[in-house]
Amino acid sequence: MAKKTAAATAGAHGKGSAGPAVKTAAAPGELAVRPGEDPWTPAEVAEARTELMEETARLRLEIVSAENAIAGLMRDSGDGAGDDEADTGTKNITREHELAIASNAREMLHQTERALGRLDAGTYGLCENCGNPIGKARMQAFPRATLCVECKQKQERR
Repeated sequence: MAKKTAAATAGAHGKGSAGPAVKTAAAPGELAVRPGEDPWTPAEVAEARTELMEETARLRLEIVSAENAIAGLMRDSGDGAGDDEADTGTKNITREHELAIASNAREMLHQTERALGRLDAGTYGLCENCGNPIGKARMQAFPRATLCVECKQKQERR
């Protein structure tokens, strides 16, 4: 119970808190777990952090690649003299596809960076809607999760 309270307190005072002690990283035992789950071990926390950091690096590369492809497509779009409608349509679809990839990668990067921030703040594994533990197994399967299963199901029903 004290673990949940400490994590909930950290979540309640999250960003902008001007407390005297600034937490740089939560101890593994301080991260929220559901009743009956084993506490996070240092190895599990390190694995989650490594996975999130690797995902951040991969997404940044994906964004750069997509932006380079978009720049190339934009540069080539002006020399379409003589293109028929199918060629023009194909170029437009390709450009929109690259824009969608870049946008999706940026959103996933934002979520991944938020997860790393929550890991450092000690609020990793707490539902952003109800404040209850999300569940260690869910966090290991989907490290960017911000909602418990119940809140996620309610969100999807809307």
